[in-house]
Amino acid sequence: MGNSKFVFVTGGVLSSVGKGSVTASIGKILQARGYEVTATKIDPYLNFDSGTMNPYMHGEVFVTEDGGETDLDIGSYERMLDRNVSKGHSITTGQIYWKVIEMERKGEFLGKCVQIIPHVTDEIKRRIVEAAENGKVDVSLVEVGGTVGDIEGAPFLEAARQLSLQLPARDTTFVHVALVPVLDSTGEAKSKPLQHSVQELRRIGIQPDIVIARTRNVLPGELRAKIALFASVPEDSVFSSPNLPSIYLLPESLDKQGLGSKVCEKLGLEDRKPDWRPWRRVVKPLMEPRYRVRISLVGKYAGLADSYMSVLEALRHAGGVCNAGVDVELVEAEELEESGASERLRASDGIIVPGGFGTRGAEGKVKAIEYARKRDVPFLGVCFGFQLSVVEFARNVALMGSANSTEVDPRTPYPVIDLMAEQKGIGSLGATMRLGASPVVVEKGTLAYKLYGREEIYERHRHRYEVNPSLKGRLVERGLRFSGYDRDGKRMEILELPGKFFFFATQYHPEFKSRPGRPDPAYYGFVKAALSKKLGMKALKVSRGFSYAASSAA
Repeated sequence: MGNSKFVFVTGGVLSSVGKGSVTASIGKILQARGYEVTATKIDPYLNFDSGTMNPYMHGEVFVTEDGGETDLDIGSYERMLDRNVSKGHSITTGQIYWKVIEMERKGEFLGKCVQIIPHVTDEIKRRIVEAAENGKVDVSLVEVGGTVGDIEGAPFLEAARQLSLQLPARDTTFVHVALVPVLDSTGEAKSKPLQHSVQELRRIGIQPDIVIARTRNVLPGELRAKIALFASVPEDSVFSSPNLPSIYLLPESLDKQGLGSKVCEKLGLEDRKPDWRPWRRVVKPLMEPRYRVRISLVGKYAGLADSYMSVLEALRHAGGVCNAGVDVELVEAEELEESGASERLRASDGIIVPGGFGTRGAEGKVKAIEYARKRDVPFLGVCFGFQLSVVEFARNVALMGSANSTEVDPRTPYPVIDLMAEQKGIGSLGATMRLGASPVVVEKGTLAYKLYGREEIYERHRHRYEVNPSLKGRLVERGLRFSGYDRDGKRMEILELPGKFFFFATQYHPEFKSRPGRPDPAYYGFVKAALSKKLGMKALKVSRGFSYAASSAA
């Protein structure tokens, strides 16, 4: 089964308890000791992937280099570990059953009665091991999504239990993360929910080796001892995941409690002395900024910050390099359709319109873009924000008064944004968009070239619509500059407005490749512009003290 060891991370009491943060943090702790790690996310829902899910249901859809539409935790792994993760590291119930049924239809089970055990669990184990072997790592972290006790998660936990028995001793360990709530009336932390979740885990045959309590503060010794007793683990195997100002502080917080040494002990790894100096150099600027900028994010999912997790993180990464804390205000696009942009956005140092789909809120985003252009407020548009920037310019500058995207108005006389030719005739929605990393050619002598510093970059895409090449000429004649294209020179990828302090938009999603300490250049330029203009600088000086994180598609 290969040479990798496995850490299984399970969750109890409720979902969104912080398993993803703990999983990524354990990976960082092992990296600090010089070990190669990767991470896999199991999502027990029946969807094949996250691609067709509303962000309000499950947060943002994170796109991998090889075009996987995955859970947002994959993005957390990539940012924390500074390592690209392939779509094979995102496993769902839909994928497993799809494969098992496909095998059954081909007769690969030789007439057997196909059952959850062993056929489904065998496929789960195969996928877990395959992801580790493809990564060629010392340790593979496997986060089992959902909550212990959920019906849909049972086959995955059973597969993990089986794998722990089939692999050599000390090649697997189980980490259980569960909530320890605090009563508002008394301020008392209660461990009973955690105890019950551990009991449920043990009932299905898994004894956790390590228990991590999700708490407001670090557990007091008395409560830690109580949890150890009822969870049947030594007291030095109980840890706290407390509230912290930033997720990037969690790895060292857990390591100071002894988690790194305990994981090494359980896996039979040498407990090397960790070197946290490189990580501290990355984290410190994020925590101690000299300046602050206020950014308005105008979107249709503003009610849930997780819908824009990678965007928010990319802004913070850029702020760290600029020595600026970034205060993001989420603005519901539909509000601007009713009240206008002037009152709502007048305090903004910068405006960003991120990706999205559909008609709801589209006109509000156009108003935000118009406000940024006319007032010369630093602006960044991403994907749908790029497309609506073209729409706004076409209507208000290029004299195409009712210009639109055919996604929003199929009857528009000026379809400046239209369905990609290869998308026409496609009826299925799942995994049919332009997905994953593709090359983008950057034109010299442009703001884009100043930011990226190279003529070709690889960026991740997720879209069906694009700039209509038949109307490009009219836009360019009126002053819109397209400074990035695909290799054929036909597909527009980057636009900018010369003469503006900073007006920049990309068809791709640059936030998916941003890293702490190595922010994406588009986000860096945007935050730098917002700060520069706030400080009264007359011109934006692009001074890049980092390397662009370019990589070919996996």
